[in-house]
Amino acid sequence: MPLFTIESEFRYEIVRKVFEGGMGVVYEAEQHGTRNFIKRVAIKVVRQNYADQKSFIDNFVGEAKLVADLIHTNIVQTYHLGEVRGMFFIAMELIRGVNLEQFSQQLTDKKRILPSELAVFITSRVARGLAYAHAKTDKDGKPLGIVHRDVSLKNIMIAFEGDVKLTDFGIAKARGFLQDNEGEVVAGKADFMSPEQADFKITDKRSDLFSTGVVLAHLLLGYNIFKGATAEESRQRIMSQPIPDFRAVDTRVDDRLNEILQRALARDLNLRYPTADELLYDLEHYIYHKGYGPTNETLGKYIRELFGQSIAPAIPDNKGSTQLLEHTARIATKR
Repeated sequence: MPLFTIESEFRYEIVRKVFEGGMGVVYEAEQHGTRNFIKRVAIKVVRQNYADQKSFIDNFVGEAKLVADLIHTNIVQTYHLGEVRGMFFIAMELIRGVNLEQFSQQLTDKKRILPSELAVFITSRVARGLAYAHAKTDKDGKPLGIVHRDVSLKNIMIAFEGDVKLTDFGIAKARGFLQDNEGEVVAGKADFMSPEQADFKITDKRSDLFSTGVVLAHLLLGYNIFKGATAEESRQRIMSQPIPDFRAVDTRVDDRLNEILQRALARDLNLRYPTADELLYDLEHYIYHKGYGPTNETLGKYIRELFGQSIAPAIPDNKGSTQLLEHTARIATKR
């Protein structure tokens, strides 16, 4: 039984559109509380044409419930799941920064090459977030079996302060939270999938580690070695294209970094990294074994200089007006 219950009314005022995807839209918003309390958050809203699809809404709700208890510095935190007039939304941590796709494009536009130690550092933070998520258990201590299944440039954020955050568990699988048709359908971005994912096979946490290896290779080379003209071509390359000797592709890649890439991108599951913790250890040892290596502050300074200390421009909503969501929250504190 709850110790006591607090009923409180609060509202969200939508400020600007941050990102627009195929199934949802993310806004920057102000959460208003009592006595002029204001907190900036991100609001993820289901597109109206998906609002009536039960399976989609069930997964949207399942995602919110899954990530609600994922509290880690390298994972975007979820604060609240709400519904207003049949519209579902998730209130999340607002990251003032860019995703890795925008980051990579800015590097290309400015003809810059990301220092290899920063590429490894960014990837190590992703591995940290995955290690935490993969090890997450329920309240009874049973493993949830979380597999993100969509580790890609778009789903990794870098704040202008240098924090790296994994986001969007929308197609993740976890026991008891999301509907899963794995083996019948394939979900994720084709050029970042693991071979088993691309081949409609059942995945486990090692699938995310292959995708993390693809991210690292992209950051180092400036392009995705598996990306084809179509999603189908990308899937075929993921499953069959020979993994290159990265030392021959980029002279900055030494023997040890090439070994890390080869193990992360191993198609044979017995040869791939078995856990994110082991990948994390090798990445961190690579950049820190001599004593000093990159930090959040190092990355923050680099990204602020790259973007001219700017914040991604606001994208007005279709109506060009401020939107308002109101919701009554019921907060229970248990013993």
